[in-house]
Amino acid sequence: MDKKRVLYISQEISPFLPTSDIAAAARKLPQGIQEGGKEIRAFMPRYGCINERRHQLHEVIRLSGMNLIINDVDHPLIIKVASVPQAKIQVYFIDNEDFFKRKATVSDEEGEYFDDNDERSMFFVRGVLETVKKLGWKPDIIHCHGWMTALTPLYIKKLYQNDPHFADAKVVYSVYDNGFNKNWDANFYEKLKFDGFDDADIDDLKDVDFATLTKKAIQISDGVVQGSETIDADVAKAIEGSETPFLEYYSEESCVKPVNEFYDQIFEEIVV
Repeated sequence: MDKKRVLYISQEISPFLPTSDIAAAARKLPQGIQEGGKEIRAFMPRYGCINERRHQLHEVIRLSGMNLIINDVDHPLIIKVASVPQAKIQVYFIDNEDFFKRKATVSDEEGEYFDDNDERSMFFVRGVLETVKKLGWKPDIIHCHGWMTALTPLYIKKLYQNDPHFADAKVVYSVYDNGFNKNWDANFYEKLKFDGFDDADIDDLKDVDFATLTKKAIQISDGVVQGSETIDADVAKAIEGSETPFLEYYSEESCVKPVNEFYDQIFEEIVV
C-alpha cells in the first residue's frame, strides 16, 4: 500500500523563525508524521528576516522561474530549500522580492500589519500549489497553519478542484490565537474575482477581518484542529456551530499521535 502524503503549508516553521504555537507545531508535526510512516512536504514564506546563510537556504533552479499574476501584476516565483537536520526534513520556501524581501514577517516594527498581506497570502498559497504540481507530488492531506494559509481551502475546493494533483486532497486547517487587527484591502474581493473565483464562492469575503477569513477556512475545510490553547471567541463559536470534523487542542509534546489519527479519520470517512 502506498504511503499517504501530507503537505504542510505554514505561516511559520521553527527554527527559521522564533518559536510560536504555529512555528512549533509546523516543525513538530512533519517530523512526527514522517517518522510514523507518511510522506511529507513542508512550505513556508521566505521572509526577509530569515537568515539564509545561517540556515543554508539555496535556490531550487528547476522549480523557480514561474510568474504568478496577482491583481493583474506579474510576480516572479522563486523557490528555495533548507534542511532541518535533526528532524530529517526539508522545508521549501516561497520567495518574491515584492512580497517577502522586507525584513519582517506580517507587520512592521511598530506592529502595523502590512497593507498587502492579502496579496502576499494569495501569492504564497498559489506559489505552494503550483510548486507542488511542478514537483509532480500528489498530497492526500493538506494541513494549513496560520492565517497566511487560510485561503488554501478556497483555492483547493474552487479553483483546483479538477486538477489531478489536488482533486482528492483533503484540507485540514489549524486555528491559532495568532490573528491580525487590520482589515484586508477593500479591493480583495475584486482580486479574487480576477483570479477566477465566482461571486457565489466569495460573496462572504467582501470585507475581510481575521474572524471572517478564519470562518471561511473552517467552512470549506475537511477538518479543523485547534492549534492554540485559547482562540478567538468568534472563531470558537463558529467551530461549535460547524459540521466540519474538529480536533481539540493538544500540546506540542503530545500532538503527533492524535493529529495523525485525525488525518486517517478525515481521509477514510470522506473517501470510503
